[in-house]
Amino acid sequence: MSSLAFSAVLLAAGRSARMGRDKALLEVDGEPLWRRQRDVLARAGAAEILLSARPEQAWVHGAAGFTGLLHDAFPSCGPLAGLTAGLERAAQPHLAVLAIDLPAMTPGWFGGLFAGCLPGVGMVGRRGDFFEPLAAVYPQAMKWLAWEALARGELSLQELLAAAVAHGLMRVREITPAEEPWFENWNEPGFCSAKT
Repeated sequence: MSSLAFSAVLLAAGRSARMGRDKALLEVDGEPLWRRQRDVLARAGAAEILLSARPEQAWVHGAAGFTGLLHDAFPSCGPLAGLTAGLERAAQPHLAVLAIDLPAMTPGWFGGLFAGCLPGVGMVGRRGDFFEPLAAVYPQAMKWLAWEALARGELSLQELLAAAVAHGLMRVREITPAEEPWFENWNEPGFCSAKT
């Protein structure tokens, strides 16, 4: 779909505390979320797809279709650790990031983001004052900002993205009302069962 060569990382290392079980194994139309999300990234045109997961997640060992497996260098630092590891490992100059718990996300969203990317500049969606960092495209040049934030213990992706926009490393795409449902995430059992 994208004419721009890019790497991708699927963020699946969360502990799913509110859900009570690993969200990667929840199913949509009989398919586990990890496979669905991998396929979204593949259909978007990813040249390689990395998987960010914890060492104790047993399903990871049988998960095919990934170029590499990443473990967070800083456990318990949230998605910033997975993003940073992905930027460090990516073979391409841009990295598409997708969270495991966005089951309505589409390849077309990433196509729209790539249409606005530039060399060394990524793109993120925004609703009001809130960035949507877990379905975004980051430039590899952002890894230094990400590492610095981790080193300072500043784990907010909202603050990181605000800094990246200010540095000219990220552009912003306003999310339309029609696109908003793509960003509904599965965090609790009640929401998940209502949607399946």
